[in-house]
Amino acid sequence: MSQHEDWRAKYIRRMNRFHAWRAAWARPATGFVSQPEPKSIGSFAKGRQLIAGNFLFAGALVEAPDTSIWSIDAPSPSFREEVHGFAWLDDLAAVADVKARNRAQEWTREWIQHYARGSGPGWTPDLTGRRLIRWIHHALFFLSGVDGATSDAFFESLGQQTIFLSRRWHTAAPGLPRFEALTGLIYAGLSLEGMERHVEPAVTALALECSRKIDADGGLPTRNPEALLEVFTLLTWATSALSESGRLVDNDLMAAIDRIAPTLRALRHADGGLARFHGGGRGAEGRLDHALATSGNKTPPEHRLHMGYLRLHAGRTTMIVDAAPPPAMDESYNAHASTLAFELTSGRRPLIVNCGAGSSFGPDWRRAGRATPSHSTLCLEGFSSSRLGPNKVIGGHLREYLVDVPDDVRVELRKSEDGTGFVAGHNGYTATHGLTHVRQVDLSLDGRGITGEETLATITRADEAKFDRIMDRLNLSGVPFQVRFHLHPDVDAELDMGGAAVSMALKSGEIWVFRHDGRAKLSLERSVYLEKGRLKPRATKQVVLSATAMDYATRVRWSLAKAQETPTTLRDLEMDDATPS
Repeated sequence: MSQHEDWRAKYIRRMNRFHAWRAAWARPATGFVSQPEPKSIGSFAKGRQLIAGNFLFAGALVEAPDTSIWSIDAPSPSFREEVHGFAWLDDLAAVADVKARNRAQEWTREWIQHYARGSGPGWTPDLTGRRLIRWIHHALFFLSGVDGATSDAFFESLGQQTIFLSRRWHTAAPGLPRFEALTGLIYAGLSLEGMERHVEPAVTALALECSRKIDADGGLPTRNPEALLEVFTLLTWATSALSESGRLVDNDLMAAIDRIAPTLRALRHADGGLARFHGGGRGAEGRLDHALATSGNKTPPEHRLHMGYLRLHAGRTTMIVDAAPPPAMDESYNAHASTLAFELTSGRRPLIVNCGAGSSFGPDWRRAGRATPSHSTLCLEGFSSSRLGPNKVIGGHLREYLVDVPDDVRVELRKSEDGTGFVAGHNGYTATHGLTHVRQVDLSLDGRGITGEETLATITRADEAKFDRIMDRLNLSGVPFQVRFHLHPDVDAELDMGGAAVSMALKSGEIWVFRHDGRAKLSLERSVYLEKGRLKPRATKQVVLSATAMDYATRVRWSLAKAQETPTTLRDLEMDDATPS
């Protein structure tokens, strides 16, 4: 199966290059009919790094001052793809000085010279769509002061890429890549002379993709919050461009936006960042708030699951829990074994996190980040709640799907005068050990206290028999397990009260104290925080409760509360350093 899929991917690449070469002979665009306002927001710090010759893409840094972006030796295929996607134009436009404009003009001109006729790795529908959007967004930035020949070549390439997209968008992978391709085609069709005929077919295809990939609750099959934000952003760009050109916006597109907006609000912590699950990061700074504001949708999330996640909030505290089965196998190539894991934020400060996606740091970190021990939940020693299946190479990329996943995940929401909470369970360890993990968490009404209970239990007689066989195999020594609470790197944690508690200080001045019921061993151990845009994982710590399941039911209780001297309200004005390191 993998050989067939890889052969098909090679055929698609060859056909992409053929159609790119063929499009180079088509009649080019000669100018703009209308140009959308720039909506993609870049990073000033990253723009300054690019100007200085520090190229940071896909987690790798290449230092090459006074070197063209096309002359550097890319360390990975993902690095090359990010360069050919031209999202770095956002960063140069954020700087917007003479040096930034010169870099943008030089590197765009060189791309046209070297790759416009179909060579290079940039001729895929998703990268072409991403590139078209950036070229159109920042056209005035690029065209300022250039000669007629450069301007003509720029518009000629825009037209050729549009024709290529019109013929090849359907080969983009379903989901985010296809959304990128179709949004780029809509942008180009609305903006360029002679390309209007591509708009209606692209809008129809985008509406169909919305109905296929965005469910009734506004979620994606991959359950990746950051990917949902990217899709939402693309849809808001497409609908804004249609509206600004005087066209009626397709009802299916607006309906998709209205479904997604409350789901994204449910996945947003109090600090504005997204919960980091199933391969997704926190999202670019300000991207979520800007996209929600652009959409015009103000619908708040309901007190229920959104894309399989539960959000609890009170006072300054937010908790987001993965309370559903992992994505289906075909959608699980970035998925994590994170069932019942949670993240916790107090005000603007993340406290408890998951380690995150390690894909930008190489295959070993990618695998480690997907395992259950990298998440803030219970894990049987040596086992994840979902297991990674065999590798498949598809389209030149390693695909490793989840198998043996929990297929029965149940959650019951609770609300009382004292606060909110939930009871949830999953059967991810039933097949291997006969055990079901049940997690109960309650958040106080003022957000200052959280109590939790972790239970490993057999449910049926068959489960008891399986657990007995495991106990016999272990010579009745029990099944060891750990409950992990990974801390954000900015949290200063230390053992307290003679090792019976952990004190955690946030940069805001808040103090949180972790305690337990004494049925487990408490330790403070090393951990890592896998953050996109950095050169290496950040060192941090994790609170670990270690115990052994000896009976048909084993319980461990814990609590997390603000210290009494922590004020109810705080002015948290300190800004974090946004420069990658």
